[in-house]
Amino acid sequence: MNQDYIKPDNWSIIEEGFDPEQVKSSESLFSIGNGAMGQRANFEERYTGPTFQGSYIAGVYYPDKTRVGWWKNGYPEYFAKVLNAPSWIGIDVEINGETLDLNTCKAIKDFRRELNMKEGWYQRSFRATMPNEIELEVKVLRFLSLVQDELGAIRYSVIPLNQDAEISFTPYLDSGIKNEDSNWDDQFWNTTEVVSEGKQAFIEAHTMKTHFETCTFMENLLFKSGEEQQVEPELTQEPLKVAHTYSVKAKKGEEVQLIKYAGYTVSRNHKADALIQAAKETLSIARDKGFDQLLAEQANAWSKIWEMSDITIKGDQKAQQGIRFNIFQLNQTYLGTDSRLNIGPKGFTGEKYGGSTYWDTEAYCIPFYMATKDYHVARNLLKYRYNHLEKAIENAEKLGFDNGAALYPMVTMNGEECHNEWEITFEEIHRNGAIAFAIYNYYRYTGDYSYIPEMGLEVLIGIARFWYQRATFSKLRNQYVILGVTGPNEYENNVSNNWYTNYIARWCIQYTLEQLQKVKEGYSDDYDRIIGHTKLTPVETEGWSTVAENLYFPRSEEYNIYLQQDGFLDKELVTVEDLDRSNRPINQKWSWDRILRSPYIKQADVLQGFYFFEDHFTEEELERHFDFYEPFTVHESSLSPCVHSIQAAKLDRMDQAYQFYLRTSRLDLDDYNKEVEEGLHITSMAGTWMSLVEGFGGMRISDDKLSFTPRIPSEWESYSFKINFRDRIITVNVNKSGSSFELEGAEEMSIRVNGERLVLSSNAVTYA
Repeated sequence: MNQDYIKPDNWSIIEEGFDPEQVKSSESLFSIGNGAMGQRANFEERYTGPTFQGSYIAGVYYPDKTRVGWWKNGYPEYFAKVLNAPSWIGIDVEINGETLDLNTCKAIKDFRRELNMKEGWYQRSFRATMPNEIELEVKVLRFLSLVQDELGAIRYSVIPLNQDAEISFTPYLDSGIKNEDSNWDDQFWNTTEVVSEGKQAFIEAHTMKTHFETCTFMENLLFKSGEEQQVEPELTQEPLKVAHTYSVKAKKGEEVQLIKYAGYTVSRNHKADALIQAAKETLSIARDKGFDQLLAEQANAWSKIWEMSDITIKGDQKAQQGIRFNIFQLNQTYLGTDSRLNIGPKGFTGEKYGGSTYWDTEAYCIPFYMATKDYHVARNLLKYRYNHLEKAIENAEKLGFDNGAALYPMVTMNGEECHNEWEITFEEIHRNGAIAFAIYNYYRYTGDYSYIPEMGLEVLIGIARFWYQRATFSKLRNQYVILGVTGPNEYENNVSNNWYTNYIARWCIQYTLEQLQKVKEGYSDDYDRIIGHTKLTPVETEGWSTVAENLYFPRSEEYNIYLQQDGFLDKELVTVEDLDRSNRPINQKWSWDRILRSPYIKQADVLQGFYFFEDHFTEEELERHFDFYEPFTVHESSLSPCVHSIQAAKLDRMDQAYQFYLRTSRLDLDDYNKEVEEGLHITSMAGTWMSLVEGFGGMRISDDKLSFTPRIPSEWESYSFKINFRDRIITVNVNKSGSSFELEGAEEMSIRVNGERLVLSSNAVTYA
């Protein structure tokens, strides 16, 4: 049974009624972020029940020493941890000297949370009876500013309902925090200064080892019945904490509010000795604008994001809520303004997995950002990998590769590998291919070739060199093989000739050779610079060609399919349908030994290759492989349902496509994997967008033109989305009777719809 306490709503995530069992899940689901920082939806006031406290700053991490049972040469020495940062949200509340704590209140009524996705704010309200019998009403509104991304704001309101009361607010900053996820319980932060100046306070702290300097800051304003109160705060200062207490007497029914402006300034953006001054400037702007203006600016900033990225679905509120939740969280996590940043699997919602970058970015996220932002955002994601090329070469060298071969990390913060499970770190090498594919996909979609001669070709050369060295010549087969790998299906380790890995390896080499020729012919200066830097020779590229042309691909003549790996048919081929439900999910019920010997597939593997390289295969081949592999797929990766939804839609199996879509779009809202309290699945949310746009909308780039094959689930009345294709905005509307397309731009353009050419006129609706 999946959780179902989130109320259906087109624009908001809503919880009604207080249930301590749901607190940690809701802390994930109601998380907020602005690309530069983010936080779980922890209560501002004290809460002594089970909770997972989390505030995070983009790009700030700690190299937690690797913890493994047995050390192997080539292991990374540390695992980069997303750091729980000094907390600024805390506001202790006392009523007549009694601390407000929802875990100890006698009664809690009308508890409600709302995450308003349209305007970008989080609100909580409730009525409580405290142990001292005072009844009160509480309303809290919080947001992280998109306009000033170092600033957050909280408006905390209390009304005593049954008697007059003295209300004390104690807003504080606290750097005495720990990670939930830590290998050795190291101290991650060193606090260097705790400062209080009037209504402002600052804590300066830096991370151990990586020395990111931070300043956590706050300023507080007190209001009664809408009037600002000139109350001098009472100061409490400790080595790791600073608190200001504001006390005021309130009559029964009288509203008292604390407004808290707070946030982080970081040495990534300011000089280390100027962080407090930068914080003061941020607070000055916030104070001058005031809470209401800041909130209005927030709504306006989000309206601009939604103008381009919204997807509307008519007739299915849960599907509508799901897709908007996914789009909202993607934009909270990454806005594309800083090429030093990337999209972590949990974003700002938890600490699991560590690192900020997986192959998820290239395989799943780049299409979303290309189509809903301008091309610079996706280019920044590719630039991120170029900036890490030297580290990728170092990673390969640690494993015994040479001559500039590059192996991009499975998990990273700064380009170094920091994943420490051997079957992933050493063997899940297909990640290299996703980066090369993203370069191809970026040019295919944006038409911007300049990235390849400027940066991308050097990345491709490093990747091609890796594949060339990773292949082994088999005398037995008289072909090249790739041994000892883990494919996208992580339920098979140390297999030989994973078809997807071999296929993308060959494609990477061939694509690199094509780009070398293209750059040589059209960008001679760049070509000369790159050849001079990489010392690439014709003898080396001939060797590449030999490997690519003679690579082995396992195949079954009996089933007329490519085999996932050499030994796949040696397994006992019992489909998921015939697997007792009590065994699911197998990753929680079975030993790893049993999983590795089973035929069960965690996520698309062969089908991932058919997704990337769809135009290399016929629809009949796709159908044959889909029918063979999907029945063995347990979809225990968040990245699994989206690829299968897209392919089911292509095969016009709309009921199946719709079920996969619902699973990907409401993966966290309905907690399919029973783990949402650990944080959200941010990168798979981009797959939800792909499921709709590429799956139901059938969007493809074919012969350098945009094409669509629109389909609609029977449960929906209509849906619509916008895409930015080469600086031209196209709105696609699909309903039961057909589809229409509207072009924003000065010039007409032609697209293909259901295989037929369709000319779109500027600022006009064209029906297909």
